Amino acid sequence: MINRLAVIGVGLIGGSLSLALKEAGKVKEVIGYARSESVRQEALELGVIDRAADSIADAVNEADIIFLAVPMAAMGSVLEELLPHVKADAIITDGGSAKGQLVDIARNIMGEQLGQFVPGHPIAGTEKSGPSAAFSTLYKDHRVVLTPIDETNSSAVETVTAMWQATGADVYEMDVQHHDVVLAATSHLPHVLAFNLVGMLAERDDCDEVLHYAAGGFRDFSRIASGDAVMWRDICLSNSDAILGLIQQYKQGLSKLEDAIKSQDGDTLKAVFESAKQARDTRFK
Repeated sequence: MINRLAVIGVGLIGGSLSLALKEAGKVKEVIGYARSESVRQEALELGVIDRAADSIADAVNEADIIFLAVPMAAMGSVLEELLPHVKADAIITDGGSAKGQLVDIARNIMGEQLGQFVPGHPIAGTEKSGPSAAFSTLYKDHRVVLTPIDETNSSAVETVTAMWQATGADVYEMDVQHHDVVLAATSHLPHVLAFNLVGMLAERDDCDEVLHYAAGGFRDFSRIASGDAVMWRDICLSNSDAILGLIQQYKQGLSKLEDAIKSQDGDTLKAVFESAKQARDTRFK
């Protein structure tokens, strides 16, 4: 049982954690904070949190676990702002999509408190945002990846693992750098591609007509381009090395397809498509 959970960022990710733990009876009190007073009040009125804090210092005071659910670009400043106000044994964890940059920041500013930091990433979400988007079953049967570092206390990892398991999530541990490469391939790059495709079509003079005929496949792929622009900007900048490497790899594959189409090389197209189909059908049943 968590006596007091502080959630910094009470939108979809932070709010859903709060609702899941409250529904499971695993937390006594949730204190929430957002920069916007209207967002704080919305979260309070919706029952996402039990009390809205007026400041980060107020939110983390006497908290047992502090969960950071803010844009990646804000993680470092928020972490630095809260450190002077946390209990010595408070556990700090996060829900950011890229870990390497944040771990570097934490190592630079946390000092003796670094052992209480458990980097994490719940691999779940929707294209919606804000307190009204939060729901208690967001993490059920989804993966949560923890990326503890050498300095992280094992007891802190056990506590955060139990917290996520209480939401119905499957919890795994992964090396920081490996996490960032894996998520760049499975999440970050697909978002970049979706944003680029929809943006490209939006610039066409016949955009309305083109999109009028969009079928289910396009809608499925382009749905993620409805994601929060600020959040995805921050993710791209925070995990730039891994994403850039994959963009280069993707461009090579795209060039291969382009050449095959230009030369009417049906055998190459068929081979690429069959290989992709087999990989997709084998791994996603």
